[in-house]
Amino acid sequence: MNFKVYSVEKFDLNDNEKAIFLSLLAVLSWSTISTALKIALEYITHFEMMLISCLTALIFFTLLLTVTHRWYLVGKLTVRHWVVLAAVGLVNPVAYYWTLFKAYELLPAQVAQPINYAWPIVLLIFLAVFAHEPIQKRKYIGMFLSLIGVVLISLGAKNNSNLSISASGVIFGIMSAVLWASYWMINNMLKEKMDVCVALFVTFLFGTLYLSLGTLFLDFSVSDMKGIIAGVYIGGFEMGIPFILFGVALKKTTNHTLVNQLCYLSPFLSLFFISLVLGEHIIVTTYIGLVLIVSGLLFNQYCVRK
Repeated sequence: MNFKVYSVEKFDLNDNEKAIFLSLLAVLSWSTISTALKIALEYITHFEMMLISCLTALIFFTLLLTVTHRWYLVGKLTVRHWVVLAAVGLVNPVAYYWTLFKAYELLPAQVAQPINYAWPIVLLIFLAVFAHEPIQKRKYIGMFLSLIGVVLISLGAKNNSNLSISASGVIFGIMSAVLWASYWMINNMLKEKMDVCVALFVTFLFGTLYLSLGTLFLDFSVSDMKGIIAGVYIGGFEMGIPFILFGVALKKTTNHTLVNQLCYLSPFLSLFFISLVLGEHIIVTTYIGLVLIVSGLLFNQYCVRK
């Protein structure tokens, strides 16, 4: 019997294939977070989860700076940079994850996740108001589709007797979208002036310090190992690793459109994990609403001439 021996080189991936692989890993990572959040909240409070996950992300970014030999860039930061990043740290991770985790505490995962996913619509409004970038008329179509999706998900869950939904939970979900849009706009202004990894390290350093000070006023008594593991998982696979994977993917690829489009798989995969692991029955209005939200975002991203 003859066996063919294949050279390892035949299985080498080109840069575009590597980019797709890395972006799919990032999408898979993000898709598990809604489920991980609900599991963590069974054992720890949302404040305890914030501190554990932020500390985990800070350790990750510290290791990243060490491995990539970028500590010298931290030394080049000016006093103004430190002040600005200290303020940014209040937005993300502190305020953003506070509202996001609170939304998950008060809402079913299938409701909290899509509401937060509508943040690009908020960003369009912010760019028009603060950056004086007028909204193209056709983009109102996409915005309307996405907003209808959010309303449909909220009302559908409210009218379903098997799901518990609170108005305050919806408000926290909307606030998380507003805060993430704010952070994105600020971060986009800063990225030309400093290294992204350095900015993430410093903002999470301040975020962890702020949350540590919060232990003086809020209870922090984590004793359940399951809660600690869940918090560490969220810090690694929500706040740290996927952002780096996706960033590397964008640098390697020549097809940025395809890599960006892969992100839209995340909310649908998330529903799969929510149903499989948490046992939540995904209602029809959640599917329809999520399709409307994503359709609106895709329409504005790819169907409106820039």
